[in-house]
Amino acid sequence: MRYVFGPVPSRRLGQSLGIDTIPLKTCNWNCVYCQLGRTVPLTNERREYYPRDDILAQVKEALAHYRPGEIDWVTFVGSGEPTLHAGLGWLIGKVKELTDLPVAIITNGSLLCLPEVRWEVSLADAVMPSLDAGSADLYRRINRPHPQVAFKRHVDGLITFGHEYGGQLWIEVMLVQGLNDGEEALKDIAAVLRRIRPDEVHINLPTRPPAETWVQPPDEEGLMRALSILGDIAKVVHPAEGAFDLTGGDTIVDAILGIIARHPMRQEELERTLASWAPEHISAVLAELEASGKAQIVERFGARFWCADLAQYPDETHSLASAPGRRRHDRPSYEETTIS
Repeated sequence: MRYVFGPVPSRRLGQSLGIDTIPLKTCNWNCVYCQLGRTVPLTNERREYYPRDDILAQVKEALAHYRPGEIDWVTFVGSGEPTLHAGLGWLIGKVKELTDLPVAIITNGSLLCLPEVRWEVSLADAVMPSLDAGSADLYRRINRPHPQVAFKRHVDGLITFGHEYGGQLWIEVMLVQGLNDGEEALKDIAAVLRRIRPDEVHINLPTRPPAETWVQPPDEEGLMRALSILGDIAKVVHPAEGAFDLTGGDTIVDAILGIIARHPMRQEELERTLASWAPEHISAVLAELEASGKAQIVERFGARFWCADLAQYPDETHSLASAPGRRRHDRPSYEETTIS
């Protein structure tokens, strides 16, 4: 399916059916840690990137395919920033008419400064916006935002939404070693969190292939420091271990491509998933995936990750040069802070 993928395992959301309303990689941030690679170019335009009726039709089809208990949450999580899709509120309302399953949105939260976006997002049962920095300088260095998305607007939007919203507000903090895992940076984040008043703070670690090769997760000392400073509502969210559903495409390869476009998979994770779906055909499926020209292997942390071919990573990406139709990207040279 083009707009629906999974279900994929999530520690917070169980088996989550994903809805993607935007093309790769449509975003107003260019985060150094993003598992989907660099944002080229940045955009802050809200519009209907895909027809809302087409998206809803695929959601209906997917929901009808699964038995009760096989999906825990329906999650809007884009190949970039989901709130850039102008039909988001309509889609959330229609999905809630179709199912009693809870609906979540994973967003950077940058557009919560807009009243119309706050209203649309408030229709969900859980909202998970990002706060990776408590100062404008670190915000620019980590999130590298579109010029229209200033730090103050981002924080003011989170605070206003936190005071208005009646559902579960879970703030995500992605920790990057040497950037926001020090005492001063964490205290700045904690000061903003006290003004937002979230229900929970989820500390995330860059365990999937970050856009920039130098990004590393914090060490144990940095992690313990974050838990201490961010308070009792903070907890570390480690990657989930579980089954990926590969029935969401015409073929297993199509289903894999649908997942890795939003959720890069480690080589061993992909092999483990294939072992439960097509144990006698693992090598053949991987060869077909490589030959499709729609996947690339990215090497990070000493591991190999399967990612979407169109995702842009630095030259350390391992090119599948033998794949027919493989597209080579002109990868721009980024400074650490592209937006000042």
